[in-house]
Amino acid sequence: MDIVSYLIDVNRTLCQELSGFDPGGVVTHVYNPLHYAFAPWQQYLEHYARPPKRAVFSGMNPGPWGMVQTGIPFGEVETVRDWLSIIANKGRPQHEHSKRPVEGFACERSEVSGRRLWGLFRQRFATPQHFFTDHLVLNYCPLAFMAESGRNVTPDKLPADARRRLFAACNSALGRQLAAIGPEFAVGIGTFAETRLRELTTADVWEAACAAVVAAGLKPAPRAPRIVKLLHPSPANPAANRGWAAAATAQLQAAGVWAQGDDR
Repeated sequence: MDIVSYLIDVNRTLCQELSGFDPGGVVTHVYNPLHYAFAPWQQYLEHYARPPKRAVFSGMNPGPWGMVQTGIPFGEVETVRDWLSIIANKGRPQHEHSKRPVEGFACERSEVSGRRLWGLFRQRFATPQHFFTDHLVLNYCPLAFMAESGRNVTPDKLPADARRRLFAACNSALGRQLAAIGPEFAVGIGTFAETRLRELTTADVWEAACAAVVAAGLKPAPRAPRIVKLLHPSPANPAANRGWAAAATAQLQAAGVWAQGDDR
């Protein structure tokens, strides 16, 4: 088994583990893009996930107009279709909210967070091949949660027991992926993602992730990645609405992920 096949298997297993996950509370609808949009996600991994990677970026969970539509983390439709050149057959959630339809690549709405994140990468690296030489974008939690009104419910707002169950599965899955890829840096996009990355690189979780990689016949990373926090590009974050790209670039340069003027 090669590393890309391993990543695909880890994500398929996570999809199965979270099938039917019901957090309770105010959540009435749960979307799992790893289930209904696994084809574009697999295409993304096959095209772009092959190591080595110097930095892996991780967000929180799917946005309604991004990964929910395309299956790709921060998957703003135009970027996925026209820059990443990914268009694959996909289905729809079984229990779909009328205010959050899944139209896939026909969706005309743009997710601001995804447009900002991938827009920065496009501006700095020009081509996907150049960006993915050293970088990869993964996601922490594959599930999107909605209240009866259609309001997005983020994982940190779920009931305590649901959070524990969800975070255990997602820590394990992302830990195994990082242990297989072996990046120098793991970049948490926002406070939530940074916190989860620090959890999964604690000794016990990281050792279990490395053991799983060995059991798959692969060589694990020699050490856990250095964790870096990146300002979240969401328009709900006031600081992100004041020159997010410049602020994000400065953070990545200060952390040593990117060098001054370096486009690699």
